[in-house]
Amino acid sequence: MVEADAMTVVTPTHDPGLPRRFSDFDTLVDAIEYAAQGKRGANFFNAKGDVVEVLSWKEARDRAIAIGKKLVGLGFKKGDRIALIAETSANFVCFFMGCQYASVLPVPLPLPTSFGGKEGYVSQLQMQMESCAANGIMAPDFMADIIAEATSGLNLVFSGSMEDYMQAEDGAELLYPSPDDLAYLQYSSGSTRFPHGVAVTHRSLLSNTHGMGKYGVELIESDRCVSWLPFYHDMGLVGTLLTTITCQVSVDFIPTEEFARRPLSWLRVITANKGTLTYSPTFGFDICTRRAAMRTTAMEGLDLSSVRIAGIGAEMIRPDVMRKFHETFEAIGFSDKAFLPSYGLAECTLGVSFGKVGKGIEIDLVEEALLTGDRHVLVNGVAGSRVREVVNCGTPLPEYEIEIRNEDDHALPTGQVGRVHLRGTSVMREYFNDPETTRAVLSPEGWLDTGDMGYMKNGDIFIVGRAKDMIIVNGKNHWPQDIEWAAEQIDGVKTGDVAAISIPGDNAEEVPLILAQCRLSDPADRAKLVEEMKRQVQNSTGVNCLIELVSPKSLPRTSSGKLSRTKARIQYLAGNLQAVAS
Repeated sequence: MVEADAMTVVTPTHDPGLPRRFSDFDTLVDAIEYAAQGKRGANFFNAKGDVVEVLSWKEARDRAIAIGKKLVGLGFKKGDRIALIAETSANFVCFFMGCQYASVLPVPLPLPTSFGGKEGYVSQLQMQMESCAANGIMAPDFMADIIAEATSGLNLVFSGSMEDYMQAEDGAELLYPSPDDLAYLQYSSGSTRFPHGVAVTHRSLLSNTHGMGKYGVELIESDRCVSWLPFYHDMGLVGTLLTTITCQVSVDFIPTEEFARRPLSWLRVITANKGTLTYSPTFGFDICTRRAAMRTTAMEGLDLSSVRIAGIGAEMIRPDVMRKFHETFEAIGFSDKAFLPSYGLAECTLGVSFGKVGKGIEIDLVEEALLTGDRHVLVNGVAGSRVREVVNCGTPLPEYEIEIRNEDDHALPTGQVGRVHLRGTSVMREYFNDPETTRAVLSPEGWLDTGDMGYMKNGDIFIVGRAKDMIIVNGKNHWPQDIEWAAEQIDGVKTGDVAAISIPGDNAEEVPLILAQCRLSDPADRAKLVEEMKRQVQNSTGVNCLIELVSPKSLPRTSSGKLSRTKARIQYLAGNLQAVAS
């Protein structure tokens, strides 16, 4: 690691001495060994756009080997799990790679800043560590007290900071992985009560990074990546870190919390280093547009003419936000042809489909009736009909088979909306240590039920929504069960009294909403309940929800008596589920 000063030079964009290989390796160890022969690497910036750390892939490899020896020396066995707090730093990168040299599985988990209160964060950490049966944890020094509380009672091989791990004795020899060994676990849902760790093999990872690098973004020699995405998120971990390693690209990282404070730092780093490739959920582009509108001098010194690909993913893509971003930043060189819509999910390692490079956003006009959860044949906008813009998420990568299926699991023809099913090398092996949940989404033949609704047209996939109940806020997934569980901890709120759903906001973004059955009649008591529920949910899950109190026994149920969130959402949006207080 190079500590930056005023004269620090970032790793180069070009490296003519090392021919690019598109992840055609057997394992992640083989990939880092090859990247280490070149000059490229990772660079870490602060919110002002100043470089604070420079890490060549060679330095990352060397540090990773040293860490791997320490893990073996500490007694970690092949297949053991180490929770790895995902700080945007050289330490995280090196430790993640060091785990590969010991055949230990890193499990990236979020920093406290990405969550609500301390209590909710500690609970999340405990749940995820128990879910993956973690054998150890590595976290920054400033988290020592939180880690001690979260790991109390757990039987760990070792817990500490990078410095603590490096004090250990070296092991006799490294433990190298095989292609079908697991490389890491990825928590896809953000769930605290019902965590699901996606088990990703080396073969799956390298197949996916190969497809994304070669066919998805069509990497060229002059490409340089810039990212603020967190390393605990699949798009940040696989898309901007592991793909840049396995395809030998230099990358510039801004910590997520720094981006949240100063969103335009993203654009400053792109400008300074002539970044060509970047990715974000819709809300990242939205934040930058809003911030630029706040100050007339906001865009002074910025130049986005180098951006070849501005990828969009992780949540429903909103064309209105993309248009506003282009209108705002066109004057400093940004081209709307740089937009590259995509579709992916952690259960497929990351990438599934990509739009056509250089084409920008392509849309269909689709009947709004699709949003009710009923299956309709696709009908492009007819005069007078209520329609919605649906973005073309592009062509599936060559490795995938894809089917759109109806409720009876029968494949549908082109142009009909149904559940998206996928099969390919990049599909996960399982939800770690959770065979029941695995069986619910993964068939014996290897078909994954993504839980997303979409249709095919001319070989491309269009995603229209989700059949599953998951709520996405600012690119982060939240299971409604978590939100409901938090609300049900309040005295007087019974299990089954609460339904967590999402509704369209002012700009078509998802807004989380709790519908809670209420037996109180006094207005003051109702107001107190609303405030208590908001506070409880925020502290437990980090989600800021709207609250609507509804009459007792008004939430819809299935024939077996289970809560139906889909029906509750439809009834609420149709005005058939009246609130007694908000």
